Amino acid sequence: MSQSDQQPPASVAALDGWTLVYSGKVRDLYVETTDAAPSLTSASRVLVVASDRVSAFDHVLEPGIPGKGELLTTLSLWWFDLLTGIPDHLVADHELVGSTVRALIPASVAGRAMLCRTLDMYPIECVVRGYLTGSGWKEYLHSQSVCGIMLPAGLQNGDRLPEPIYTPAWKAPMGQHDENISFERTVELVGPVIAAELRDLSLALFQTAGTIAEKAGVILADTKFEFGADRQTGVTVLADEVLTSDSSRYWDAKAWHTGTTAETRMASFDKQIVRNWLSAHWDGAGTPPALPTEIVEQTAARYRELLQRLTSA
Repeated sequence: MSQSDQQPPASVAALDGWTLVYSGKVRDLYVETTDAAPSLTSASRVLVVASDRVSAFDHVLEPGIPGKGELLTTLSLWWFDLLTGIPDHLVADHELVGSTVRALIPASVAGRAMLCRTLDMYPIECVVRGYLTGSGWKEYLHSQSVCGIMLPAGLQNGDRLPEPIYTPAWKAPMGQHDENISFERTVELVGPVIAAELRDLSLALFQTAGTIAEKAGVILADTKFEFGADRQTGVTVLADEVLTSDSSRYWDAKAWHTGTTAETRMASFDKQIVRNWLSAHWDGAGTPPALPTEIVEQTAARYRELLQRLTSA
């Protein structure tokens, strides 16, 4: 979570009492407006607002997915409630003023915003993979490895790995691509103690979340976590979004067991529909085409279905 001097998308809301300090492809960060220059460095709290924007292949697409920001936020909050083994960055979003309870989150973004404490974020995306797919599958075809980790021969696209693997990435500055790195490189970035803690926490959280998802008939194939250090205590804290459709790959367990093709086995509860359509209708040059109504509706339905299945189990 760092500041950016880029121009925010037109969809970014202006909020009374809050100053926009960062606008990403999906999320916007605000700090409380004060007489001093507001920034993430000086603020103790940050408002994390999830928009309805949807991105693919490093482009923000039009139109957005209606309700997506609220669905992502609801799912994150649900997971934060369940993952009690590590402190998270959420803080109370209401306060008592005299005898009146006052909401701290502006009404215009209620439902798609989280009030969080600011942290010293680690420059690492803590990726855990339980299944072989995506970029990992492409690498495996060439080297029988994923991010340098050797795997058994004979695996197929979508197969479950013998055990989950930790494949961290370096969070690149704005405008650059994140880069897969080795565990040894994470040691160089954050030191051996924190590097080991991030790895162990990520694997433990993945195991817990995967077990919960299985009870809902859903497979958690892979995900990424982000952590930061509490500025007063130095304790490692779970941050950002967690286990959402945008940060994780979820599959229908029944389809994975019975599907006869990679497409039917790994029909995901995320924006893969968008990626597939864009790949078929855009060569990557210039501005991406607008998404058809049916693609937008199908994507929104997949986001809603995942939330319903997980939280109703």
